[in-house]
Amino acid sequence: MPVGINTRRRKTMWSRLRLPLAWCLGVAAVLALPDAAWASGDPGGLGLLSAIGVSIIAATVLAYLAYLTKQPLLLAYIAAGAVIGPKFGFGWVQSEADIRTIAHIGLILLLFMIGLELDLKKLKESGKDLITTGVLQFVLCAALGLGFFMLLGFTIGEPYEYRIFGVKVLGGEYDLLYLAVCMALSSTTIVVKLLYEKFELDTLAGRLTLGVLVFQDIWAIVVLSIQSSLANPQLLAILQDFAEAGLVVVISLALSKYVLGYVFRKIARLPELVLVASLGWCFLIAGLAGEFGLSMEMGALIAGVAISTFPYNLDIIAKIVSIRDFFITLFFVALGMAIPNPLDNLGMFLVAGAAALFLVASRFLSVYPILYFLKNGNRVSLLTSINLSQLSEFALVITVIGVKEKHIVPDIQTIITFVFVMTSVASTYMIKFSNPLQKVLGRGLAAIGFKDLVSAPPETAKEPKDIALLGFFRVASALLREVEDAAPDLKDKMLVVDFNPGVLQKLPEHGVKVVYGDISNPETLHHADLEEAKIVISTIPDEILVGTNNQRLIDTIKKMAPEARIIVTAESPLRALRLYEAGADYVYLPNQLAARHLLEVVARLFRGEEVVLQEEEMARLAERDEVIG
Repeated sequence: MPVGINTRRRKTMWSRLRLPLAWCLGVAAVLALPDAAWASGDPGGLGLLSAIGVSIIAATVLAYLAYLTKQPLLLAYIAAGAVIGPKFGFGWVQSEADIRTIAHIGLILLLFMIGLELDLKKLKESGKDLITTGVLQFVLCAALGLGFFMLLGFTIGEPYEYRIFGVKVLGGEYDLLYLAVCMALSSTTIVVKLLYEKFELDTLAGRLTLGVLVFQDIWAIVVLSIQSSLANPQLLAILQDFAEAGLVVVISLALSKYVLGYVFRKIARLPELVLVASLGWCFLIAGLAGEFGLSMEMGALIAGVAISTFPYNLDIIAKIVSIRDFFITLFFVALGMAIPNPLDNLGMFLVAGAAALFLVASRFLSVYPILYFLKNGNRVSLLTSINLSQLSEFALVITVIGVKEKHIVPDIQTIITFVFVMTSVASTYMIKFSNPLQKVLGRGLAAIGFKDLVSAPPETAKEPKDIALLGFFRVASALLREVEDAAPDLKDKMLVVDFNPGVLQKLPEHGVKVVYGDISNPETLHHADLEEAKIVISTIPDEILVGTNNQRLIDTIKKMAPEARIIVTAESPLRALRLYEAGADYVYLPNQLAARHLLEVVARLFRGEEVVLQEEEMARLAERDEVIG
C-alpha cells in the first residue's frame, strides 16, 4: 500500500479520535478537581459559571456516548444532570439555587422558542380532524385524569392526609386538579425534535401531532392565566387574570407591530444585534408579565407568539437557533439534577410509575378514538397517539408555580418530575420505533373489530394497472399533475399504493386508483396486483421511507414483477450507482434535476428575461392544483 494512503488514513483516524480524546481529557480534568472547585457562593457568581461549565461538559460527553450507541440525545442530557447533581449523582453541582437558575433561564428561552414557532394563522387552515382532536384531547385526558387520581386517593379541597402504599402523606388543596391537568399536556420539544430526526414532521401523522400540540399550548396558556386565581376562585378574579394576560398580549402585539418591526428592519444586517434584540424582547415581556402577576414563563411564550405573527420571525428564529440548543441542553441537564432519588421516596416513585402508564393509556383512549371515527385509519390514529405519549414541559412550569402559590405540596412536583422523566424516556423509544409498534397494535385492534381503511370496493380492487407509484408525496403529486396536463391517457393506467388517508380520499377524485397500505409489506403490493405492472416508480428517498428503502423495494419488485421497469430515487451519485447495480432501470436524483433547471433559470436571467420568467412561473403556479399542495 502506498505510503501516502497510509498517512492519510492515520490522519483520518486521528481526526476522528481527536474530539472524543479531548473531551475525555476534559472529563479527567473535571474529576481531578476538588469538590470545592464546584461549590457555589463564590465571589462574582463563579459558582453559577462553574455549574454551567460542568453541565455542558457532562452533557457533551454523555451525548457523544449516546451518539456512539445510537441512543437519543435527550436522554443523555437528563442522565448528565443526574450524574452531576446532588440527589444521587457525584454532587459536582451542589447549590439548588444554581440548579433553579439554570432551569429557569433554559425554560424561559425554551418557551420563547415555542412561541416563535407557534403560528396561530395555521389554525385557520386546520381541517375538522385537527380542530376536533385538538379541542377534545385535552378535555378527555383531563377528565380521565380526574377519575384515575381520585381512585388513588387524591382530592380537591382543604389540606388532607392520604396513604400511598402505606405511607401517610399530607396533601394540598388542588393536588387532584393539578395532576389531571398536567397529565393532559404533551411535550412540544421532545416530539418536534424526534419527528424532525425521523423526517416525519410533514407526514399526516406528524402534522396532526403538531396541530394537537398547538392546541395544547393554548390550553396551557389558559391554565397559566387562571392559576393565580385558584386560591380565590371567584369569577371576578378569574376575569381579572384573563384581562391582565390579555393586556400583556395587546401590549406585546402593539410593540411588536409598531416598534419592534422598525427596529428589526434597521438592524437586519447585524446578526449579533438581531440576536441581542430578540433576547431583550423576550426578557422584557417576561418581566412585564411578572409585573402583572403572571409567570415569566408565560411572558416569554407571549413574546414569542407576538413575533411569530409577523414576517421577520423566520429571521429571528434563524438567528437565535444557535443558542436554542444550548439552553435546551441546560434545561434538561437541570431537570436531571433535580430528579429525586427514588429510594428516598419509594411511594411517590411507584405512584409516578402508575401515572406514567396512565398517561400513555390516556392518549390511546382519547386521541385514537377521535381520529379513528374521523376516518383517519388505524395507522395515522395510532401514530399520532404514540407521538403524544409523554408529559409536557408546561407541566413542570405549572407545578413549579403551584408549589410557589401553595396550591399543591412538593410531593406533587416530585410525582410530575418522575412522570416527565419516565415518559420522556419511554416515548423517545416509542417514537423511534413507532412504525413497528403501530403495526402490532393495529393487528390487535383489527382483531377486536377496529378495521383499517379500505382502498377500493371489491369489484374494482383487482383491476390491473400498467404504472404503479409506490408511495405518494410531493414528487408523485407533481408527476400526476404533469400527467394530467401532458399525457392524460396515462392517468387511467396508473395505480398508487400509500397509507395516507388524505391520498386515499383525493386520488379517486382525479380518476386514479389507490390501494391503501404499507409499501414495505409485500402482502400490500400483492394485493395491489403489482405483478401486472409494466413500470414501478418510487419517488420517495430513503431518508423519508418508513420500514424499507429503495434497494429493498427493487428486490421485492424484481421477485414479484420480474418484467417490470423500475424507477427509484437516490440522494447521491454513489447511492444511485448502487441502485443501478441492484437492478434499477432509472435512478433520478432530485438535487441534480433541480440544479439543471436552476442553470437554465440563471442563463435566462443573464439574458435579461427576469420579467418574462417571473410572469411565466406565476401563471404556471396559479394553474397548479395538486393532490398534495
